[in-house]
Amino acid sequence: MLIARAPVRISFAGGGTDLPAYYERYGGMVVSAAIDKYFYVFLNVGGYEGLQISSADYHTFYRQGPDAGFIWNGDLALPRTILHQFGLDKGLSVFLASEVPPGTGLGSSSTVAVAMIKALSALRGQSLSRKKIAELACTVEIEKMGMPIGKQDQYAAAFGGLNAITFGREGVAVEPVKARPEVVHTLERNILLFFTGTARNSADILSRQRESSARDEPRVIESLHAIKAMAKETLACLEEGDLTRYGRLLHESWQRKKQLAPGITNPLIDECYEAALSAGAVGGKITGAGGGGFLMVYCEPPFQEAVTRALEARGLRRMEFRFDYEGARILVHSRRRDGWRHPVRRSDRPGE
Repeated sequence: MLIARAPVRISFAGGGTDLPAYYERYGGMVVSAAIDKYFYVFLNVGGYEGLQISSADYHTFYRQGPDAGFIWNGDLALPRTILHQFGLDKGLSVFLASEVPPGTGLGSSSTVAVAMIKALSALRGQSLSRKKIAELACTVEIEKMGMPIGKQDQYAAAFGGLNAITFGREGVAVEPVKARPEVVHTLERNILLFFTGTARNSADILSRQRESSARDEPRVIESLHAIKAMAKETLACLEEGDLTRYGRLLHESWQRKKQLAPGITNPLIDECYEAALSAGAVGGKITGAGGGGFLMVYCEPPFQEAVTRALEARGLRRMEFRFDYEGARILVHSRRRDGWRHPVRRSDRPGE
């Protein structure tokens, strides 16, 4: 039995600038934090003729016989593609489960990839760095599967912590935010997350944004430039301890983000956001690509009860959290007494 987990994340600023269509020309930057809501991978090895994958979130089961050719698209395509990347097609049972619903803007898809890679590399006896895990997750999702996503989620899940992540042609760099402990504690206390009750497929929104960026549409590029500038200012606010200014930046960034593509907001989101502001929140936004998921607001303690009442009266539900500083990790790795170990062929190794 092997159990691995990786955290989902909340993005404070810079979302959208991590798409290759933008950062390869202009450079991107995101400030984000991993939180203590996790995606789990359970592996049972040996004693199975074929391959089995079960997902609690999607209520889906997949089985492949020992002599079947490997098909890595269709249902549960992401975990199947990662298994293919590691050359594993038999003798394994995989169970997947998450603490948050899929498609809710917390980077769960990339967290799946990171947790799977962490688990399978441990199964193979490979010691991959956090950076290598994130890079491999990006390779699988963006290059191998052609998903129209950015790179922030993979690095947030692999590294954990509160980070400034920069993107460019030369690669990705992760730097911890140099904020005082009391500032981080206040930030953690003043960020509130509310589930809207709806999930969405971010691919449509991100595809439109990618196409707009590739065409150099002035409105979209101007908004992304402004969002990147706000990410830099957000980093300065956190490191200087000016959290009220950060809350205002969150509001300004949300106004810009709504201009990136249709579907990022809707009447319910707009109504709930205005209700939060009226009740005392300083700023906020929808997490992830938009369209649903979680509404994140910055709100100081005297107003938190009123904001919670206002949003829960509209059907939203508050989810408490803390920051995660561990990133992807192995929780359990118990080897079979007979010394079973999945054979590794050179051609099976990731990237080869």
